[in-house]
Amino acid sequence: MPETGSITTEQLRTWDKRHVWHPFTQMQEWQRDEQIIIVKGEGCWLIDTDGNRYLDGVASMWTNVHGHCRRELNDALKEQVDRLEHSTLLGLASEQSIILAARLAQITPLGLDRFFYSDNGSTAMEVAVKMAYQYQVHAGHPERSRFITFRHAYHGDTLGAVSVGGIGIYHTTFKPLMFETLQSPSPYCYRCELGCSRASCNMECITALEELMTQNAGLVAGLVIEPLVQGAGGMIVQPAGFLKRVRDLCDRYDILMIVDEVATGFGRTGTMFACQHEGVVPDIMAISKGIAAGYLPLAATVTVDKVYSAFLGSYSELKTFFHGHTFTGNPLACAVALKSLELFQKDNLLAELQPKIAHLKQRLNHFKALPHVGDVRQCGLAAGIELVENKESAAAYPWEERVGIRVCLEARARGVFSRPLGNTIVIFPPLVISNDELDFLLDVLHESIRVVTE
Repeated sequence: MPETGSITTEQLRTWDKRHVWHPFTQMQEWQRDEQIIIVKGEGCWLIDTDGNRYLDGVASMWTNVHGHCRRELNDALKEQVDRLEHSTLLGLASEQSIILAARLAQITPLGLDRFFYSDNGSTAMEVAVKMAYQYQVHAGHPERSRFITFRHAYHGDTLGAVSVGGIGIYHTTFKPLMFETLQSPSPYCYRCELGCSRASCNMECITALEELMTQNAGLVAGLVIEPLVQGAGGMIVQPAGFLKRVRDLCDRYDILMIVDEVATGFGRTGTMFACQHEGVVPDIMAISKGIAAGYLPLAATVTVDKVYSAFLGSYSELKTFFHGHTFTGNPLACAVALKSLELFQKDNLLAELQPKIAHLKQRLNHFKALPHVGDVRQCGLAAGIELVENKESAAAYPWEERVGIRVCLEARARGVFSRPLGNTIVIFPPLVISNDELDFLLDVLHESIRVVTE
């Protein structure tokens, strides 16, 4: 085996195609194409083995906050690894996980201050589902075993997370392995399944949700929702007030509200957490992705004292939450997460985001004039551009035509890395992106859409 520095790009490509199975990737097509191999990152840019630079238009799968290889984050990681790489939280406490939990409790919605660590968004949601049901058992309501979910929802790829999802192309194959849920209409205004138009909408989807709660009163353990925007469903942005009304209904029907802030947390929507836009405090909240600024796997399921206290009792009562992960509260990840939170303050990042969000909104207006752009949706520094075959009828492109993929390949040839959600082009850059870089990203995507669709 040659030393790493002497391995050629061609050899890496050969080994990759021979040994690596990539996520959400049709490997037959992957084998046919010549793929880029990333070896370095600088700020908002990724650099391949040949020195080509690509603007990271999806923040390395929605995780990167402060840019790649930020010096302060690198130093925090190096300092921690010289002290301790990992110790278990099963029977031991760990310094960095304690400090991080105390620090997070200062910025999470009021009352959310009990942190159960895991290592990614799927596991955080898996914890949330199990926690919600076991809470109902301890509260004397084992019959409350059902969950209300939303169509077009995505909460991860472990089986519990898949069960509370609602995207057929990802989830239908595994239906025999999933538990059933009560699905409520998605607030997908562009393609409203209830036949409403934006002009006359009275949030009939909320009425449908309440009917679902009424019909299943006393049987529901929790409701699972992505706040403000359904990410993997196509950057579907909820109408203002929707989230607050969901919270009100959960209170009325005594249902635990579980909020999936995996993608929306840590500044993505313009506030630290999306639910803060509408003053919503959920009973359980899942956080991951941006928590460690895109450096290391880390997640937490956060809950309130009402839920936490239901698990307290003598050893013999078996009220323990029997769940755990090997790398729970990993000190390396927690050290980077703590430094990331410092950078939020040092850089005044949330305030700095506001003009970028406004600039993105203004620039997105130019996309609406393109003949095959059906809808443009934005929430903070995240946006989706939905491409359609016919603008008047909103007829979608057949998925087999791979239009979204072709647009992103065109963009890659022009120096932007992006990844579509079907026929929706995603804009989800690192939060520190400059206006000049944002303009470059949007210019490339605009031209790529025009070239592919016209």
